[in-house]
Amino acid sequence: MTEHQRFSADRIADQTGRVFVVTGANSGLGLATTRALARRGAHVILAVRDEAKGHRAAEEIAAAQPGAALEVRRLDLADLDSVRAFTDGLRTAHARLDVLVNNAGVMAPPRTLSAQGHELQFACNHLGHFALTGLLLDLLAAGRDPRVVTVTSLRHRKGRLHEDDLTGERRYSPMGFYDRSKFANAVFGTELHRRLARAGSPVRSVLAHPGYSATHLQTGAPVGRVKLVFGRLLLPLAQSAEQGALPQLYAATEPGVTGGQCIGPDGPGQLRGAPRPVRLSAAAGDPATGRRLWELSERLTGVRFAWPAVA
Repeated sequence: MTEHQRFSADRIADQTGRVFVVTGANSGLGLATTRALARRGAHVILAVRDEAKGHRAAEEIAAAQPGAALEVRRLDLADLDSVRAFTDGLRTAHARLDVLVNNAGVMAPPRTLSAQGHELQFACNHLGHFALTGLLLDLLAAGRDPRVVTVTSLRHRKGRLHEDDLTGERRYSPMGFYDRSKFANAVFGTELHRRLARAGSPVRSVLAHPGYSATHLQTGAPVGRVKLVFGRLLLPLAQSAEQGALPQLYAATEPGVTGGQCIGPDGPGQLRGAPRPVRLSAAAGDPATGRRLWELSERLTGVRFAWPAVA
């Protein structure tokens, strides 16, 4: 049996003293990730849009794991003002951050614009995480074995940027814009790795995808045929949230993970199974696409990453 096939939540090394931020930590993959990290002694900051739901999740974890080090903070990734408020509050309480898990997302809602006028899925799934990462990069650089784990999807393979209609004003497809946002996640994580490496930063950028997992993502925001297919018809084929969270837990904690890798399930079609390094689409790794997305994201968020000086 290979190393990755032995990986489980119980195999995670002791994380005592390490500080994690998990976005979307009150449900689905985020909750499973938070629960597993808390069991291994990590201090986990639950970054959630609904604080009441975040506190309920923290109480549930603490009831099963007395003494769990949990902290709930409000973060609406679709609102860049909320992202800045979150990072401002975080740096007043913490001098360093060890791991940022960019997990939260929305899937296939009706066309909706964010507070700053961006299409909701692109705003929440990509732009908010881009801004969050940039604003926390200095805290991460001060961390121990620091990492940014960005969660993408198998559906990134179907996505492209299509900069001529970012808001869906001319034509909006719920799943098409979801695919676009997950493609952006894959491109961002890869381009972030390239830039961190060039800057000589100690921070590693790692990608992960959960395969096909049963979470609120498929049953919450989606409408119409998307909700029927993904939220009902295919749901019996999905693995649990606990299993789906293993790739991002592996990416966040395994010592042998290298920057630029993507971790996903090892089963047929990468739909389920034990976590292992997997390939992204060729389009996601294209450096020119990475530069275009980076420049676009800087313009739309107003966030510029501060890279450490290389001696």
